[in-house]
Amino acid sequence: PIPCVPWQSQTSGQYQRRVHGGNIEATKEYVEKKQTRTYKEIQEALLEAERESDDEESEDDDPYTDGAIYNPLKIPLDFDKRPIPYWLYKFRGLNRYFTCEICGGYQYRGPRSFQRHFREWRHAHGMRCLGIPNTKDFHLITQIDDAINLYDKIKQVKAKSSYRPDEEEEFEDINGTVFRKRDYDRLVRQGVL
Repeated sequence: PIPCVPWQSQTSGQYQRRVHGGNIEATKEYVEKKQTRTYKEIQEALLEAERESDDEESEDDDPYTDGAIYNPLKIPLDFDKRPIPYWLYKFRGLNRYFTCEICGGYQYRGPRSFQRHFREWRHAHGMRCLGIPNTKDFHLITQIDDAINLYDKIKQVKAKSSYRPDEEEEFEDINGTVFRKRDYDRLVRQGVL
């Protein structure tokens, strides 16, 4: 017979019973069987299920789950406690170490962690101990002598660009011409103004 479509000749409930009738009967029998079991039968079923799951786990043994992991290159471990692939290790540059003297000789593994350390507390504390502000000017400076020399040079440049009243003060004469203080004093002494 051709399956009946619910909107043709039968109601929806009759259609569902016809299609799923076998499943419904099997489910009823299973529930009745479970409700009539004794405590001893339930315990036996649980133990059997545990034995089956243990058997499945023993079949899926990995060479890495033996405990000790062979890692002679000391490659960092991934989230599953296995070494990351060697190509990824090289790609991320984790085979290179960067030492920062300002941080107390601390070594950073890979360029990413090295770049990030300039914003972290250890580097900021080292700069503070040297009496130097931890600004962008000192990014990639890892030697104490280099940092001190750069800070002195920056202070000199800022001192030159700061306001000096003897050179930058301006005066205006009667005609409205503006002169620097030095030029104005010189013209007054010559009697021009």
